[in-house]
Formats: sequence, structure tokens, C-alpha cells
Amino acid sequence: MVIDMIVTDTGDGYTAEVPSLRGCESWAHSDDEAITKIVDLVRFYVGLDEDKEIIIDRARKNKNKIVYKLIFDKD
Repeated sequence: MVIDMIVTDTGDGYTAEVPSLRGCESWAHSDDEAITKIVDLVRFYVGLDEDKEIIIDRARKNKNKIVYKLIFDKD
């Protein structure tokens, strides 16, 4: 499964969101922390076990937003 994650620099921190999962968003002081939080939320939303690997692939950057692809097996 491949889903998009968008990390935005808000000036006072970073927001991370997964648009395809309603309500799946997080805020943190650093981009790494926001990404870690959102990956944990994705695991919860899709029912993915902790032992399943999620690959985070940076796809593109637009001004203050970076789009990543989260790649994982759901089975």
C-alpha cells in the first residue's frame, strides 16, 4: 500500500497529515518528530502491527511543504 504524507513548515513548528485518512494529522516542533507521530497514527488508523515496516520515501518539495510516500504491506 502507498499513501501520501504531507509535512508543512508552519513557522512555529511542523504539521504532518495523511489526506487519505480523515483526521490523521499531527503537530510537533521538529519535522522528524511530526513524522514519527504521524507514522504511529497511520499504524493505528490502518491496524498495522509494530513489527511491519513502513518505508518513508521523499517524493517532492513545494515551498514550505514536503510530500512523502509511505509504503507498507497491509496483510
